[in-house]
Amino acid sequence: MSIHKTTVAMELGDVQRAIAIAIGATLDTSTVPVERQVRHAIETARALARWNRIDDALTALLEAEVIGPDQVRYHQLSRDLVRDILTRPRPPRLAVELSDRMGVRSGGPRW
Repeated sequence: MSIHKTTVAMELGDVQRAIAIAIGATLDTSTVPVERQVRHAIETARALARWNRIDDALTALLEAEVIGPDQVRYHQLSRDLVRDILTRPRPPRLAVELSDRMGVRSGGPRW
């Protein structure tokens, strides 16, 4: 399944492959459990952020937050991603708002 291939590509550090799998083909994740839908969105967001597509990464995270807000707020990968975005010069307002909802601060303690 392509959802798992995206995760594996990210674990192996192959960002371009992860993006090609995640957004290159239209994946219908609506038939899988919410947990998998959210995890896939987080992996997609991580890949997009590493490719410096921060707005697209935030869009993926915000869409995932609608589906599974607690998973996005408390998953270590999404927390690390938001923390990383906050360290950029002039982080997007949406990232700051998301970090407030998550209780994540730049340079603060990691949960």
